[in-house]
Formats: sequence, structure tokens, C-alpha cells
Amino acid sequence: MTAESRTAGRAAHHAGFWIIAVAFLFAMAFSTVPTPLYPIYEQRDGFPGYVVTIVFAAYAVGVMVALYLAGHVSDWLGRRRIVLAAVGVEALAAVMFLFWNDLSGLLVARFVSGVGIGMLTATATAYLAELRAVSHPDEDGATAGTVATVINTGGLALGPLLGGLIAQFLPAPVFTPFAIFLGLLAVTIVFALFVPETVDVRASRRPYAPQKVSIPDDARATFGAAAIGAAAAFSVFGFFTALTASIVIGLLHIQSHLVAGVVVFAVMGASAVSQFVFARVERTQKLRLGVGLMVVGLGLVAIVGLAPSLALFLVAGVIAGAGVGLVFTSSIGVAAASARPDNRGEVLAAMFLAAYAGLTIPVIAVGVALAFFPIPGVLVGFALAVLAIVIATAVPMLRRR
Repeated sequence: MTAESRTAGRAAHHAGFWIIAVAFLFAMAFSTVPTPLYPIYEQRDGFPGYVVTIVFAAYAVGVMVALYLAGHVSDWLGRRRIVLAAVGVEALAAVMFLFWNDLSGLLVARFVSGVGIGMLTATATAYLAELRAVSHPDEDGATAGTVATVINTGGLALGPLLGGLIAQFLPAPVFTPFAIFLGLLAVTIVFALFVPETVDVRASRRPYAPQKVSIPDDARATFGAAAIGAAAAFSVFGFFTALTASIVIGLLHIQSHLVAGVVVFAVMGASAVSQFVFARVERTQKLRLGVGLMVVGLGLVAIVGLAPSLALFLVAGVIAGAGVGLVFTSSIGVAAASARPDNRGEVLAAMFLAAYAGLTIPVIAVGVALAFFPIPGVLVGFALAVLAIVIATAVPMLRRR
């Protein structure tokens, strides 16, 4: 290979890195755009508030299904092919949001969106690392990992903010956001067609099998505690994502979709920031700090249920979100440390499935509770229940260094 061809190849991989980064960002942001729009659907279609939690759970179930069935297939089918398919699935979900205008359409669109994200997350993360390794062979991989992490959490945070802005200031609030994102997703698909493949598809062919999931035999108790901790952390994300708009409007009596979007943006943004600020802190100390922040944040959430305040709700969300980021990364660290090199992927898959179960089951439970109890009581009950789980599961993880 000549010097000119190597230079051209590195340039193509460098451009491809940023194309995939943008596609990943748009897809993640799209997945949370509906967050501040749920009250509009409630009013338009006349369904009770607890149905929103079922709609949100449909997304989480879609992610779990895709993680188990398709999260790993890019290892032999190729990164570009799966990225294109995943972004295409997100575009299909956008079309459903635009034209399937009833509750069943909302449920199916959210499930389909979850499937696309489940296909995309691991694939795009690996693709970014491989593209960067070719374009910048002297780097240690930290840049690709940082970009992937920022996009993953930052995209999820950006979606509600954009959804709230569009709903607040542009016409057709349940049409315009999805029309805009459909265009953005379509453009990224076109650009992604020209990104170099990083997997030798012919050499990597193998029979299809679902993602293997395993729990380390010699660390089941510790892994179980970490998995419950990850599930509890994600339940906080699920709570704020599914119910913030209803709380802002129904409990705080603020008729603003933008405010709802800002609160969720702040919660998820705090999670991302805390992971970076404390990235070099030892895992046990990080876990202690994360648990402490979650305890304070959830305690404030409970107080909001008794004494409604937007400022307090925002502060509670930021503190709890920062704690969620630290508890989740600590749980992932425990899982990785308890796995063998030959089954690390299977152990991490089990951890992520546990986390997304936490994103699903508690939120559905909150939805059921809302059918029988007012929002303030449910808010207090959720906060106290998650507090108890976090404190109880932190002890076994703190014993393992």
C-alpha cells in the first residue's frame, strides 16, 4: 500500500468516524424527543396519565429485545450494515409517529424506536473505536470511547430539550419534531453509505445465535447486587423520562413543554457530567459518592411530592442524575471485574439487560400506582422504594474492591 493510499484511507476513516458519530447522536436524541410531548398525547387522545408509563416501557422492552437478538450481530454482518439498519428503524419509527395517530401507533412507534437503539448502541460504539484506530493509529482509544459516551448520554439528554423547544415555539408539536428528525435521519443514512467497513464480513461469517448472557459463578452475590444497583439507577432515568412532563403540568401546574424538556435534559446531563468529572476516582469511592448523591436527590424528590416546587424538583433531578451516573458506572465496573476475558461480553450483556429491566418494571409499577393514588403519594413512594434498594445493594458492592 502506497503512502498516498494510506493517507486517503485514513482520511476516509476520519470522515467516517464523524459521520457515524452524528448518526449516533441524531438517533439517540430522537429516541427521547417524545418525552415532553406526552401530556399533549394524553389531552389529544384522552387516555389517563398512567398509560404514559406503558408507552415508555414499550421503548425499554424494544431495547432489551434488540440487545438480546441483534446487539452483537455486527461482529460478523458488518458495522455499517447494522448502523444503516438501526438508523433506518429509527426513521421508520418517525414515520409511525407522523402518520399512525392513535395510542396503538404511539406504543408501536416507541417499541420500534427501542429496537433501533438496541441495535445501534453497541454497534456504533465499536464502529467509532475501529474507525478511529485506523484514522489515528497512535491514539490509545480514549478519544473514541469519550465521544461514544458523550453521544450516548448527551444524545438522550438533548432529545427532550429539542422536543420541548419545538413543542413550545413551533406549530404542530406532535408532528414537527418527528418531521425534522425524519429528515435528519434520512440525511445521515445517505452519508453513512460511504463510511468504510471495519469488519471483514467474509472472514467473520458464522451461524446466527442470540447474544449469550451469563453470570459469573464465583461472584454471583456481588454481581447480583451490582445488577440491582444498575436497575435502580436506570429506574430513576425511567421515572424522570416518563413522568417529568406529567409532574410539571399536573403537580407543579406549569403549562410548559420546554420546562419539562429542560428538567429531563438536566437530569441526564448531570449523569454524563458526573461520569467525566469523577472518571479517575477509585470505584469504591465513586460508588459511595454515587449512592450519597442518589440518596440526597431521591430524598428531595420525596419532599417535592409533599411540597411541590419546580426549583426543588430540578435540583433533586440534577443531584439524583449525577448519582445515577456514578452508581451505573460502578456497577459496570463490578461486572467487568467479576468476568473472565472469554465471557466479559456475556456478563456485560446480563448487566445491561438488568439495567433496562430497571428502566421498565418500576416505571410500569408507578403507572399502576397512578391509577389508584395521586401523583404526590406516588412520587414519595417511588423515591423511598428506590432509596431503600440503592442503600441495601450498595453494601455488597462496597465490599468488593
